[in-house]
Amino acid sequence: MTLREIVTLPEPVLRRKAKPVTKFDKKLQTLIDDMIETMRDAPGVGLAAPQVNVSEQLAVIEYAEGEDEDEEVEGAQPKPKKLYVIINPEIIKASEEKVMGIEGCLSIPGLIGEVERHEMIQIKALNRHGKPIKLKVDGWMARIFQHEIDHLNGVLFTDLSKRIWKPTAEEETPLD
Repeated sequence: MTLREIVTLPEPVLRRKAKPVTKFDKKLQTLIDDMIETMRDAPGVGLAAPQVNVSEQLAVIEYAEGEDEDEEVEGAQPKPKKLYVIINPEIIKASEEKVMGIEGCLSIPGLIGEVERHEMIQIKALNRHGKPIKLKVDGWMARIFQHEIDHLNGVLFTDLSKRIWKPTAEEETPLD
């Protein structure tokens, strides 16, 4: 596995709609493994292929539901993280309810912003082996999925933000 360079604005690949994945070969598996390693090293909770300069409909996400609450409870066992590989994802259902939240991005270092997202989404995609999957996610997880799927369509969180700012030392940069 190899760490890949995470590209930043104004890199044009970040603004293009990524191409659908059609070949599930060794090259794709290597890209997926490299992206997982790069995401973990960054560290981030998600990474889309355009962020490593590959214009393909592929994202990796790794997060444990309730992860943030565990940090506040002394002696709490961390929940295991779940790894998702989504290829050619499509949001097939979204809640009417939307929530505001703070997001950041590895491809836009030094900025965070408030973004309104659907509270719950249902997606269909392919896994790393080309098998169809359906996922229903809500809360923070839904936000992560929407953020990564936006990357695959050339949309960045700054395009959707109500307010953008440089975080203070106390503020974490959430998301990827």
